[in-house]
Amino acid sequence: MMEVLDYLREINVASICLRIILSIIIGGVLGLERGRKNRPAGFRTYVLVCLGSAMVMMTNQYVFQEYGVSDPTRMGAQVISGIGFLGAGTIMVIGRQRIKGITTAAGMWASACCGLAIGIGFYEASVIGGIAIFIVMEFLEKTDSAVRNQSNVMDVYLEFDGKKPFSTFVVGAREHDLEITNMHINKNRNSKSGELTVILTIESRKKRTQAEILSIAGGIDGVSFIEKL
Repeated sequence: MMEVLDYLREINVASICLRIILSIIIGGVLGLERGRKNRPAGFRTYVLVCLGSAMVMMTNQYVFQEYGVSDPTRMGAQVISGIGFLGAGTIMVIGRQRIKGITTAAGMWASACCGLAIGIGFYEASVIGGIAIFIVMEFLEKTDSAVRNQSNVMDVYLEFDGKKPFSTFVVGAREHDLEITNMHINKNRNSKSGELTVILTIESRKKRTQAEILSIAGGIDGVSFIEKL
């Protein structure tokens, strides 16, 4: 068994085929999870990232073994830094200052890391790491949501009817032990009643769920709409 692994860690036709196939499988599995959730980067993107990373490491290993020059980790280091530009392209700031694509970007970076491990012949880490990444992306989403929901701090988007000044909301929030920070206020120029839209951070001094905080803040006079960001 060890002899076979040692053989497959070298650059030869068998190891090249295995590494390419393995990078397609692991990248594809990770990409399918993102694709099913309609994320910006899906199946093909993840496969290409993982496959390309594996090709880079195989090329680096080949140059090092055949010519005895170059650092066997140099090209891999460039992939790790370069993948940041691709990941940044999947992170978008959409309406109401909400950010999407961070998990997708992190997944692509992790997929590239798996590709590097495959490309250098570190099969054990690439398979185990690929399974671990898939578990985190597929099954820990509910855990992440549960942790966030237990936080006393949250960003919210509010719309006001313009019948009462914004200071009424601030006073009402303080009466309910809510602290307001990081306010971004926009006035609707097309509205004669002076309607406001506000994005702010609310922190409860008391232990409350985020649903309770939303309910309290939404019930203050003047608030016509509230949404968690």
